[in-house]
Amino acid sequence: MRRFTVQEANELLPELKRDLHRLQTLLDEYEEQKVELQRRKNTLASYTPESGGMDPFFEVEGRLDFMRLEVQLMVDNFERKGVLLKMVQPGLIDFPAIVDGEDALICWKEGEERASHYHGWHDGFRGRKPLPED
Repeated sequence: MRRFTVQEANELLPELKRDLHRLQTLLDEYEEQKVELQRRKNTLASYTPESGGMDPFFEVEGRLDFMRLEVQLMVDNFERKGVLLKMVQPGLIDFPAIVDGEDALICWKEGEERASHYHGWHDGFRGRKPLPED
């Protein structure tokens, strides 16, 4: 498992912020499409595949399947970079690290300019503490 220094975490942060924004945008679009599909299904409740004709939902359901795969690839990309994506909305990213000689997670929350806090592996976000000064 990769371990990050504070400097490495903050150097990677601009790229992760862009990735996170793309993921958030895709998830918003996915939710909109899903709601629209459900609305259409409710409107055309009488349609059954046995009634003949083309499935009016095939295209949208296919697009949603593709979007779901794209979301999973984007989430997996965070893992490939060695970070832990804890939440998408709002964004919460942990960087495995060693802080004061102990295994820890450097923590960044969307809206923060840089990673400046950490917590233990089992402490979670509520256990956040400011990073020690060098």
